[in-house]
Amino acid sequence: MSAPKKIAHIGIAVKSLDKTLPFYTEQLGLELVGTEIVESEQVQVAFLKIGESHIELLEPLSDESPIAKFMEKRGEGIHHIAFDVDDVTARLATLKEQGVPLIHEIPKAGAHDALIGFLHPKAANGVLYELCQYPKES
Repeated sequence: MSAPKKIAHIGIAVKSLDKTLPFYTEQLGLELVGTEIVESEQVQVAFLKIGESHIELLEPLSDESPIAKFMEKRGEGIHHIAFDVDDVTARLATLKEQGVPLIHEIPKAGAHDALIGFLHPKAANGVLYELCQYPKES
């Protein structure tokens, strides 16, 4: 299986997109690509372009959101690093066969119509990695 193609994005947990976005757009000068609600994770996300990658700001929409629970323990800050992969289903299956701890054994819907799956932080010395498969451009 080939290595991931690139870092798709770095996810950053924030309490408020409205309060956080001006720093990224005005002070850092990053381009806001868009915002959307990701029901499966109970978050509203904002994507900011940086080179061929993105910064993904994640605001929880409920106290039950994984992001809300993360912030209860650790506060705002870097939540995960996402890799762009060709076949997230096959990659998760291979990782499971190799005994790698996973949060998702089967991909689920993510932002930008991507299929996503998270590896458990135990697999990577406390780092939460997300695998993203984006729809093929036609």
